[in-house]
Amino acid sequence: MHTLTPRRRKAMLAGTALAVSTALLLTGCGRSDDGPAAGGDATTVDDKPATGSVEIWTQGADGAELPQMFEKFTEDNPDVKINMTQVPEAEFASKLTAAITAGTVPDLIYSFTETQSSLIATGGFDAVPDGLVDPDDFFEVIWNNSVKDDVAYGVPWYAYADMVLYRTDLAAEAGVEAPTDWDGLRTFAEGLKESGVEYPLALYAAYDAYTARQLLTFAAQNGGGFISDDQSTWTINDPENVEALEYWAGFMADGLASPDGPAFLDTVSWTTTGKNAAIVDGGPWFYGWFDDANGEGWAEQNISLAAMPVGPDGDAATTVGGGSWMVPSDSKNKDAAWKFARWMSQPEQQVQWYGIFKNMPAVKAAWDDPELSGDTLLQTVEAGLETGITLPKVSTWTQVGTIIGEQMEKVVRGGLSAQEALDNAQAQAESIGMGD
Repeated sequence: MHTLTPRRRKAMLAGTALAVSTALLLTGCGRSDDGPAAGGDATTVDDKPATGSVEIWTQGADGAELPQMFEKFTEDNPDVKINMTQVPEAEFASKLTAAITAGTVPDLIYSFTETQSSLIATGGFDAVPDGLVDPDDFFEVIWNNSVKDDVAYGVPWYAYADMVLYRTDLAAEAGVEAPTDWDGLRTFAEGLKESGVEYPLALYAAYDAYTARQLLTFAAQNGGGFISDDQSTWTINDPENVEALEYWAGFMADGLASPDGPAFLDTVSWTTTGKNAAIVDGGPWFYGWFDDANGEGWAEQNISLAAMPVGPDGDAATTVGGGSWMVPSDSKNKDAAWKFARWMSQPEQQVQWYGIFKNMPAVKAAWDDPELSGDTLLQTVEAGLETGITLPKVSTWTQVGTIIGEQMEKVVRGGLSAQEALDNAQAQAESIGMGD
């Protein structure tokens, strides 16, 4: 299986973290009082070739490889010129904030899943023009992530779904099979522990918004969630969520997972050495990381993927993410910017980008290409995209998610009950509000 290298994935995550800080900074700047754009009919995009100059700002490893896509686009659109500025990651937040405030924005950016709601809340981005793309062409969860009040503000570019990655050899030695439900995950972990694996499961234990995202996935598997369907009320301490936290924390309490790690970049070494045997809610890029660390073919021989386990009532939920194209409202060439976003969403370009960077397609038809359809492991990821859940679509999610993560740590380290922890998080979230 081909996927992201450690260097690329690390850079992409750094870009995501910066985008989060960017979104928080932007919430208070000039356009936020105006609110998001009302709809996409202000810009009409036809099928004629794009023309003029298009300014694209990028960050992270994605941007470094993006120029490989420009040549074909300019062949199809000979009167367009693309100027790409790869903004240093340490400067991206301040530069984008200043640009929106001053009205000197680029024509096009891409935003990661975790930050789209915060960016939309600034009112600094246009809605996707009517008829530009067909929403049904995309995985629903990826499309909906950039929808606010029934208006879409982003065209999905790529997607991923997290899985359970596990050591097949260690599972065979322990006589356990890949888990399919909550009870099975517990049995799986206990069997590995009995066979001598120190910490069978690697759970995310950095205790921040990403820890909260993992709990949200378990909560959804239990029929819960952190916010009401209309995104107006926090529901963090609902009984289903408390049960999910008790289940999650129970693995650490019983020595089936460690509260001290592995840290994100230590996960490969822990699993390689057998200190743990399964990465729960892990991205498919880990598969390539194992080959980078241990030699080509090691992962195929020792690692397999399984869908995230379903909850007690059979509810399936998967952590998903990706990136989407967004056009600032003060863009000077919206027509060409949206045409590039549309072009990048076509199956041919989706497959080409997968070949370049190994980011997986957000367009369902692209998965029919032989480069992807013949890989049984990728089919597991594709199925996960069908059961993906969205993060709360409010601009304060990163702040609230961090609070939830902090409370989760108090459960595993400080003896706080799951009920007390989520009651605390609920009270703080209500004080913070939705930020919109």
